[in-house]
Amino acid sequence: MVSLKYAVVERERRFLVAAVPAGVSEVWEIEDRYVDGSRLRLREVRGPDGVVVRKLGHKVRLGEGPAAVACTSLYLDDAEWALLWDRLPGEVLRKRRHHVHRDDLHVVVDELEDGTLLAEIDDGDAAPRAVPDWLEVVADVSADEGWTGGAQAGRVAR
Repeated sequence: MVSLKYAVVERERRFLVAAVPAGVSEVWEIEDRYVDGSRLRLREVRGPDGVVVRKLGHKVRLGEGPAAVACTSLYLDDAEWALLWDRLPGEVLRKRRHHVHRDDLHVVVDELEDGTLLAEIDDGDAAPRAVPDWLEVVADVSADEGWTGGAQAGRVAR
């Protein structure tokens, strides 16, 4: 049994999409390092205002596949970040995250370095809503391990 005392549960659906839809409210630059042999991820987020947030995340699957994950984060100062980033081996993934707020729905579309667009909808505790037509879905990759962040980082490194 996984303790959820300090965790946030993500229930994400992922889709390859043809374009970034209208309604982008902000764009973040993200650099992730998936630590080899672990469920840990170092993440640096640069917001549109230039503010940088750095954290060490831990993800634990709540069932088979990537659909539900318990996430815990520790926020790091510059010294902690430098120490961990320089010493922990892992694969790196860089992306631009477009936040879209439309029709009372929040969708993020990650633009990967190769131009691939991967949309995520986090359903939280609610029942999944219909995927909006404006998302221009090419494929539903929610159950495909190859489209998780760790797998993407490994693919980029090869």
